Amino acid sequence: MMFTRRRAAAVAAAAAAMLTLSACGGSSTENNSAAEGSTAPATLMLNWYPYGEHAPFYYGVQEGIFAKHGIDLTVDAGQGSTKTVQAVGSEQADFGWADTPAVLSNIDKGVKVKSAGVFLQTTPSAVQVFADSGIENPQDLVGRTIAVSAGDAPTTTFPIYLNKVGVPEDQVTQQSLDAAGKMAAMLSGRVDGLIGFAHDQGPTIANKSGREVRYLRYSDAGLNFYSNGLIVNTSTIADNSELVQSMVDATSEAYAAAVDNPEAAVDAMVGKDPQMPPREVLLQQWQQTIPLLSTPATANQVPGANAEEDWKTTIATLSEAGLLESAKEPAEYWDSSFAPEGQQ
Repeated sequence: MMFTRRRAAAVAAAAAAMLTLSACGGSSTENNSAAEGSTAPATLMLNWYPYGEHAPFYYGVQEGIFAKHGIDLTVDAGQGSTKTVQAVGSEQADFGWADTPAVLSNIDKGVKVKSAGVFLQTTPSAVQVFADSGIENPQDLVGRTIAVSAGDAPTTTFPIYLNKVGVPEDQVTQQSLDAAGKMAAMLSGRVDGLIGFAHDQGPTIANKSGREVRYLRYSDAGLNFYSNGLIVNTSTIADNSELVQSMVDATSEAYAAAVDNPEAAVDAMVGKDPQMPPREVLLQQWQQTIPLLSTPATANQVPGANAEEDWKTTIATLSEAGLLESAKEPAEYWDSSFAPEGQQ
């Protein structure tokens, strides 16, 4: 298994490894968990270059939360959720942080991963426009041009959103661009807005333009589906369930700590990656992430506590959007046995 094969090299390089801390905790080395009084190395591949949503991982490493749970964590940037899912499926990383629609569609294609718990449970998908654009509500999108990225979840579910808000799809022009192209087009005025993750792109656009950004959120129209969370190879679940449970528990604790200490959590990120936004943008991104960490079904629960009804809603929505061929049971995609410590 990946975790076992990499361990010797990772331990030898521990002094130079990125974002690692050690502390007491864990079980025996022989079963691939940390020996008592030490930590076991593990890698996490993000869904993208680090932005504010990822602050808890950096804060959790800095504060020894992952080490307390027996994990010597290395955080690596990603290049999109699909690539992260495939990397975890091919055991190039121990864990991944990926968007649920990408996770589910790749599982349907045979990639050997499962969700160990979704943390962003309210979708950040939104139409993002400048506040001075004259677009104040969804009906104002009629006759406008919106930048999209073909195939991603916010774009694929856009017709469902338009239907919910009563706007005919053929009344809104969609211009397909990649992530960087969408922001450039909006900043230059070539499009009236873009579709994407409000807690990521919006603060960056506001910072670069000096203009306020308005969000037409899918969730405000009653359209919701799961977003980013932890994924793991199915062989790791079979061979080292203790490691998976420790990662879920540590991530939940780190997210709770970052909610309580947003400034300190963001400070833990600063300077860790050259692609990272400025601190003030990171803080806005993290502050906008916090309301996304639950749904009515998981209100007052610890971060990462999932509800089967939310999984069923997500699967049904993605099936309706054509991202999934059929609406399978949640157990096909999610291992519910890894509930975070403290879940009621």
